[in-house]
Amino acid sequence: MSSGKARSALILIVIAQFLGTSLWFAANAAIPEISQILGQPELTAPITIAVQFGFISGTLLFAIFSIPDRFSPRWVFMVSAILASFFNLFIVLIPLQLGVLLICRFFVGFFLAGIYPVGMKIAADYFEKGLGTALGFLVGALVLGTAFPHLIRGLELQLSWEILFWTTSALAIIGGLIVGIFVPDGPFRKQNLKFEWSLIPNLSKIPALKSAASGYFGHMWELYTFWAFIPGLIAWFSIQDIQSSQNAYLSFAVIAVGAISCAVGGLISSRIGSEKVALTALLGSGICCILVLIIPTEPHYFWIIFLLIWGMLVTADSPQFSTLVAQATPAQYKGTALTLVNCLGFALTIVSIQVGQLLLKWLSIEQMISLLSIGPLFGLLLFKLFKKKKEALSRSLPA
Repeated sequence: MSSGKARSALILIVIAQFLGTSLWFAANAAIPEISQILGQPELTAPITIAVQFGFISGTLLFAIFSIPDRFSPRWVFMVSAILASFFNLFIVLIPLQLGVLLICRFFVGFFLAGIYPVGMKIAADYFEKGLGTALGFLVGALVLGTAFPHLIRGLELQLSWEILFWTTSALAIIGGLIVGIFVPDGPFRKQNLKFEWSLIPNLSKIPALKSAASGYFGHMWELYTFWAFIPGLIAWFSIQDIQSSQNAYLSFAVIAVGAISCAVGGLISSRIGSEKVALTALLGSGICCILVLIIPTEPHYFWIIFLLIWGMLVTADSPQFSTLVAQATPAQYKGTALTLVNCLGFALTIVSIQVGQLLLKWLSIEQMISLLSIGPLFGLLLFKLFKKKKEALSRSLPA
């Protein structure tokens, strides 16, 4: 396949990925209206966690049964996007109740497991070389989608909450159809025809895979907690109401700038390699966790620039660690490995967010955020440890 066709496929996958993952935080933008209707004062945490649990459950089952490797990933993507859209719409079509809302959001997250990691699998089937660049653009689309609810809140648009659900469902269906109809299976795809109970234990024995996954887990411990508490951190720096439109705009900027760094980091990886980009970004974001304790609140532009730099570093390593995961895995198992690593990484985000929320009872927000440095620290140490084991194993093998 020509490089032009591969680039065209990547463009379509990136667009479809953004449209599909718009479902992820669709309910978050409608939380004020939903909270008022249900008479519940604060729904951000349960709604967000319901989606995360759904995604973890979906990726776990997709990995156990090797769905992305046993079946055509473009059909998995399309069917998952359509089903996720339908569960998103049920929230509007069924009388609104908290239990129904959380169940629907759980299944949205469940079928997002067939969109985000499977999108990366499709890209890996097109790019044997330059995968870091391809995944940089792909993960950037997810980051931009993550930031979108903050922009909606900042603009203070008078949109009906039902319209948000109808719109995001329609966009996700369009994204699914784009991949299903216009993106054929990639030239480097190798199908795994059989179900193997021993596959996951066997994957866990690959030192290079464990090394890449360790770095990714350290990154995920920091990432979503940083995103979750960025409005509170901005309010602490600016001494303003966390619900202000200025806070929303800044939150959007700090998260969305990560989409740029994912793409730029991907381009840089084609020159210096994914490992250097991933480790540099992970180290940099870990240092930012410590620096937050000493960054002055005046002048304003100083801490704003600091948060924007942090927002770039905290995401730039994600696509590169995923690239290393794909490169460490045999072609017929790449979809399973990517899905499994996503599953475990997102499970860590729930623990990290809950620990962070608990620590706020005793610590100020900047002190709590500084402790996220534990993630990058352990990620770097374990990455190096398993890499040394891989190198030792390579030396012990006969030439």
